[in-house]
Amino acid sequence: MICFPNCKINLGLYIEQKREDGFHNIKTIFFPVPLCDALEIVVSQTKTEMSISGIPVECDLQSNLCSKAYHLLKKDYKLPPVKIHLHKAIPSGAGLGGGSSDAAFTIKLLNDLFSLSLSNNKMEQYASELGSDCAFFINNLPVIASEKGNIFEEITLSLKSYSIIIIKPQIHLSTPDAYKWIKPRNEIININTLINNAVVTWKDSLLNDFETSVFIKFPEIGEIKTKLYQNGAAYAAMSGSGSSVFGIFENEIPDIQFPDNYFVWKGSMMQ
Repeated sequence: MICFPNCKINLGLYIEQKREDGFHNIKTIFFPVPLCDALEIVVSQTKTEMSISGIPVECDLQSNLCSKAYHLLKKDYKLPPVKIHLHKAIPSGAGLGGGSSDAAFTIKLLNDLFSLSLSNNKMEQYASELGSDCAFFINNLPVIASEKGNIFEEITLSLKSYSIIIIKPQIHLSTPDAYKWIKPRNEIININTLINNAVVTWKDSLLNDFETSVFIKFPEIGEIKTKLYQNGAAYAAMSGSGSSVFGIFENEIPDIQFPDNYFVWKGSMMQ
């Protein structure tokens, strides 16, 4: 059985305050995008194994979130050995949630493959044990994410008439480091009000708080955003804590030249 885990972008990302547990309360919108990995799971006659192809990933097979998702369910259900193959097309360390999506889709695929009859709420509970944003990919619909990025409020937002380009330079950003560089706002953001305005107004109002410090340390990332606006993007921003930058276009995306070692993907919005 095969499925295609998609990534997400962040529309706005505000660091509201630091929590007593050391984490941060954030406010952002997770929006699904049809840049997808491919995930296949079949029953094994011997032992559970995992293989990966495509874009290199930055963890070993045992610590891969797909493996962790399988073993998480196996604790509660009598799952047989399986063979898991993951073909990566979503770059890691990009702020696109590719690993989180793979984990969530593993849970959904195992639920279908073995007729576990898990509700979406139950699958979200399992996914949340693997990462703050993993549970988002169970329903895979636009949401306002708050607190640690694990509390979701579904919203009505369609960008189906828009195209998107995602660019990732050969820069890896550590999320813990990005949080060290940030200064929380110490205020609550009403992001729903911002997102209801026309897309062309988002440039000046819908902000990613990580950009200020990241662009200082890595000007190359900021230059990508500038280039997208110079080429007609209605809205452009860094996704998550980076290092990918996306541009949303009302019309056809122009032929924008980037260095050969950049990851570049173009597509239409899925919502």
